[in-house]
Amino acid sequence: MKPIGRVFALAAVLLGSTAHAQARPDQKPFFDLYKELVETNTVVDVGSCTQAAGQVAARLKAAGYSDRDITLFSVPEHPKDGGLVAILPGSDARAKPILLLAHIDVVAAKREDWVRDPFKLTEEGGYYYGRGTVDDKAMAAIWADAMIRFKQTGYRPKRTIKLALTCGEETTFAFNGAEWLAKNKPDLIAAEFALNEGGGGRYDKSGKREMLAIQVGEKAAQNFTFTTTNPGGHSSQPVPDNAIYELADAVEAVRRYEFPIRFTDTTRAFFTAVAGAATTPKPMSDAIRTLLANPNDAAADRIVSMDKAMHSTLRTTCVATLLSAGHAENALPQRATANINCRIFPGETVDATLAKLKELAGPKVRVTANTPIRPIGIPPKLDPKITGPMKTLADRYFPGVPMLPSMSTGATDGIFLEAIGIPVYGAPGVFIDSDMGGIHGLNERIRVESLYAGRDYLYDLLKAYAG
Repeated sequence: MKPIGRVFALAAVLLGSTAHAQARPDQKPFFDLYKELVETNTVVDVGSCTQAAGQVAARLKAAGYSDRDITLFSVPEHPKDGGLVAILPGSDARAKPILLLAHIDVVAAKREDWVRDPFKLTEEGGYYYGRGTVDDKAMAAIWADAMIRFKQTGYRPKRTIKLALTCGEETTFAFNGAEWLAKNKPDLIAAEFALNEGGGGRYDKSGKREMLAIQVGEKAAQNFTFTTTNPGGHSSQPVPDNAIYELADAVEAVRRYEFPIRFTDTTRAFFTAVAGAATTPKPMSDAIRTLLANPNDAAADRIVSMDKAMHSTLRTTCVATLLSAGHAENALPQRATANINCRIFPGETVDATLAKLKELAGPKVRVTANTPIRPIGIPPKLDPKITGPMKTLADRYFPGVPMLPSMSTGATDGIFLEAIGIPVYGAPGVFIDSDMGGIHGLNERIRVESLYAGRDYLYDLLKAYAG
C-alpha cells in the first residue's frame, strides 16, 4: 500500500461504536483467513506467495468454487512468487466484470528489530500487529472473504466479479504477478474497472476518523543512472576534470530543477477541496486557488510546495537516492554513479523525463533509464458510476467524514492494468493512523475496529457495483 498524501486537517467526527471483533458469526472465518495470510511469510526470496495463494484457493474451493473458477499461476523461474485469479460468474453476459486486485507479498521484517514476531498476528491494545496487517493483506483478506461469502450465501451478481492476488509489488526486480497477468493473461483479468489499494482513510492523532480518500491515478516510478568516467591518476596531483565533481554538479542541477506543474481531473478536484476547507490557512488556500488558475505562478508554487506531499502531487519529481564513487583513498576517481529516482506525473513519459535529465546533467555525464521500465501513468476518469456508490455508502458507514479523490505519489500494481485499458481505483474504507501505522517499517499495525468496519463497507460496495 502506498501513502495517502497528507493534507491539512479536514472536518472530523468521533469514532462510532462498532461491534467487537469477531462478535458476529461471519467474522470468525474472516479472521482465520486474515491470520493465515499474515502468518504466511511472503517476503520475496524468503517466503512463498505461492503457498499463500494456495491457502486462499483451498478456502475458495471449500466454499464451493470449482477448479475451473480458480487459476493458480507462477513461472518456472520464480516458483514461489505465484498468485491466483478466482472468478464468480455474473448473470448478465453483457455487463462487464469488476476486478479486485491485491498483492500478497510484503516488505521484509527482521524479528530482532520488532517488539513482536512480525509473522505472528498479535492482538494488543485494540490493534492487530504483524507484517502485512495493512499492506496489503488486509485488502487481500477482505476481497477473498467477500468472494467466499458470496458463494456460500448463493449470491449471484449481475456482473462477473474477478479476484487477482499477486506477488512482486514490493520488490523492483522480482517477478510481478500483476504485470505477468496483464501481458500474458489479459482476457482472464479483463474488466470494466478494478479496485485496488491506494485509497482508504485516516485517523487523526486523537483517534478520530479524519478523512477518506479514493485513489484515482498514480505516478509511475522510474530510476535513472548518472555515470561519469575519467582516466583518474594520483591524488597528489588533482585536476579540475574529476568524475566526482562532474557527477556532483549534475546531481545539484537535478536538485535545483522543478518540473512544471500539471493537473489531472483528480488533482484539480483534490486541490479545490483543500482550498475550500475551513481549516486550511488563508495563505495556503489563496496560493492553491492561484495555482489552479495559473500553474506558472512561482510565488504561489513556493507557498504550496512547502507541504512536501502537495509539492509531489503537483509535478514529476526526481531525487538522488544512491551514490557510488572512486576506487581508492589516494587515487583520483575513475568512475562515479548516482541513482536518480523519479516519480513521473500521469501522462508524462520516461523518454521525456530522460531527455530533461540529460539536459540537466550536461554532456560529460551519461544518463540511462534503468530496467525495468514501467508503463506511464494513465489517470482514470472521476466517474460518478464509481465514486457515487463509494460516497453513498461512506455517508452511511462513516457519517460526516469527508471523502477526497487523490493521486498517489507512489506507485502500485494498478499501473500495469491501466496499461491494458483497465481503469484502477484505490478503494476507501480501511482507516489507518496518521503516522501510517508502521507500513514498510517496524511494528506494522491496524486498529481492530478499522479492519472489521472496512470489511463491511467494502462488502456492501462490491454488491452495489455488482448488483
